[in-house]
Amino acid sequence: MIFSLGKRMFKEVDRRLLWKFAYNLGWKGMVAVSRYKRRLKKGEPFPAFMMISVTDCCNLKCQGCWVTVKSKSDGMPVDTLNNIIKAAKRKGSYYFGLLGGEPLMYPHLLDTIEAHPDCYFQLFTNGTLLTDAIARRMRQLGNVTPLISVEGLKEVSDVRRGAREVYGRTMAGIEASKKNRLITGVAASICKSNFKDLVNEEFVNRCVQKGIHYLWFYIYRPVGARPTPELALSEEEILYLRRFMVDIRTTTPLIIIDTYWDENGKALCPGAIGLSHHINPAGDIEFCPPIQFACENVGNGENIQAIFENSHFLKEMRSRIADRTPGCILLEDPDYLYQVVEDLKAYDSSKRDTAYVELKRMTVCPGHHIPSNEIPEKSWFYKFAKKNAFFGLGAYG
Repeated sequence: MIFSLGKRMFKEVDRRLLWKFAYNLGWKGMVAVSRYKRRLKKGEPFPAFMMISVTDCCNLKCQGCWVTVKSKSDGMPVDTLNNIIKAAKRKGSYYFGLLGGEPLMYPHLLDTIEAHPDCYFQLFTNGTLLTDAIARRMRQLGNVTPLISVEGLKEVSDVRRGAREVYGRTMAGIEASKKNRLITGVAASICKSNFKDLVNEEFVNRCVQKGIHYLWFYIYRPVGARPTPELALSEEEILYLRRFMVDIRTTTPLIIIDTYWDENGKALCPGAIGLSHHINPAGDIEFCPPIQFACENVGNGENIQAIFENSHFLKEMRSRIADRTPGCILLEDPDYLYQVVEDLKAYDSSKRDTAYVELKRMTVCPGHHIPSNEIPEKSWFYKFAKKNAFFGLGAYG
């Protein structure tokens, strides 16, 4: 599997991009995790990876999206974004996930990536705005990979996305990425409506044929203004998804990512272990993207090291959630999460002024912590990667 994947990437990807990927993300990512572990021992909980939402603009209105979408917004001030990246680099962290909204609607996106050639950026995009010209610029930059969201095939995708002809426009974005020899990923939020379409070998093989190099499965969370809780997976479906990923990892020339289980199949939460946290477009520091509560703001971004290390809110969130469950507190125990954020006097960072009400209304849904049903990795490659660099990169816990 790993040799076939390497052969594919060597054939399909610009060689300069492969070097950037291997050094900026691969080597520096492992070093970042090592430094993060040393920091923890000294009581300095600065995350190894940073998730930053650069804009709250988007051209779609998806079910279960936590973003308060605006039709027009300047997004995060570009000086603030650059200061955050510089501060993270001083702590030895060089990987950044850039989210939205739709990050391709952020006017400073590609210029910011260009300003930091020693970093690596993963762009979480719906792909509908990924044109040939943008993909060509990404190839020139070399230090960015588009992670294109596919939420189902044609009919399901339109319903999930709240717009028409989304699947076709997303496929056009994938084609532009392939044409320009980018390292390209597909992300899929697995729910009841797209489960049969996406959790199967045919879909994975189709990704390979379309020039996709990594596929990220994550579990749907019923949050935001359109939570649609009836789409949440059952425990049986989550276990099926886990078995499917473990099995297909041994046969397909495609990297399969998850952020839920360690190499032994035990549940984990990147936020609870402090591996990664999220900064929203307004600069609010959140435990993880779908949990929209905060007690601190980055300001101009120059002092984020001190903010992270002295945050009582993040410290208490990590401690209390880790004591409660190794899985997803948002799914498993929303009432407890409500008590914690209320006790910490966290403010609603959603910009809807309804996050507390939405959390109070949430019902318990199955999560990825299913005791006595651990399914260890079969592939030596994934065992090594998860143990040494946390393969999922700490984005969604």
